[in-house]
This record gives sequence, structure tokens and C-alpha cells, in this order.
Amino acid sequence: MNLKNHFIIAMPTLDDSMFSHSVIYICEHNRDGAMGIMINKPIIELNVATILARLEITSPTSCAELEQPVFCGGPIADEQGFILHTPLDGFASSIQISDDVMISTSLDALKSIGSPEQPQNIFLALGYSSWQSLQLENEIARNDWLVANADPQIIYEVAIDERWQKAAQSLGINMSTISHQVGNA
Repeated sequence: MNLKNHFIIAMPTLDDSMFSHSVIYICEHNRDGAMGIMINKPIIELNVATILARLEITSPTSCAELEQPVFCGGPIADEQGFILHTPLDGFASSIQISDDVMISTSLDALKSIGSPEQPQNIFLALGYSSWQSLQLENEIARNDWLVANADPQIIYEVAIDERWQKAAQSLGINMSTISHQVGNA
């Protein structure tokens, strides 16, 4: 099964400080492994305006996107920016993942913020999550992750602290009713 354009949702039993209660949007999945962006772990004290200022990119002062948090996308390349956005042509390194999501590492996507060229929705993360060949499949088989179809509303619109529950609810699962104990019946 190709998990591109899916969410993986950490089970309550996943006891890892980085990935506990996380939702990861899988951007690429093939025989070499998988790559994804965590969508529910904001970096405290870091917003889009701060990133633009650090990169010396000027943007309109009254733009809602400037106040959006920047997220920890994962532990790999945590200085590299990744932008998930609604499809819009014209950015140098954007790759279309689905009808609703593109990923870009391009400065021109950042420079579009607050302008008419800006995508309708934009999500900025530093770093990404990565798995070697068959590693993610093994973690799913071990019940570390639930797999759900990606819902762009969860990426762009759902309140950050509700994304883990909402992603699980898309499968009809209430995370608060799942046992936190691990064992064999």
C-alpha cells in the first residue's frame, strides 16, 4: 500500500517524545522509504513573521498568515523549511502530492505570503520525518501508527490541539477510549 497523501496517527501507546500524539502527513512513500511532515507540533515562540524576518523577506504587515505558527515537521534537517500549500503553479520547487496539497522548499513560496500570488492555504514546517525501506510498514504492523486518508482541512483549518483526535475520528476512532496499555490478549 502506498501511503503518499495519507496521515499516520500516533497510537496512544507510542512512547517517543518527538512523535507522541503526532499526526504526520506522508508526502512520499516508495520502496526506498517514506517522508512526511508532522502537522500538529508547533514550535513555541516561532511564527511565519519571525521566519520571514530571519530570511530578510519583507511582507505586508497586516496579513493573517504572518501570525501562524511554524511547525516541527520532524527531526531530520530541522533548519530546512517545508511549505505545504494548496495547489498553485509558479513556484520553483513545488511538487504536487494530491489535488489539495503541494509541497515546496522554495523561497518564492515564502515571498508570496501576503501577496496576490500566495496560495489559498499555507503551512510552514522546519524539518521532516523519514523512514528507511519497510521501516514505516514495520511500525504500522507493530501498531505504533493508525493510517487514514489525508484531509487537507485537518492540515490547514482544524485547531492544532484537535488535529490528533480529528485525524483519528476520520477513521471512527476516539483516541481517549483506546487503552494506553500494551500487551497480548
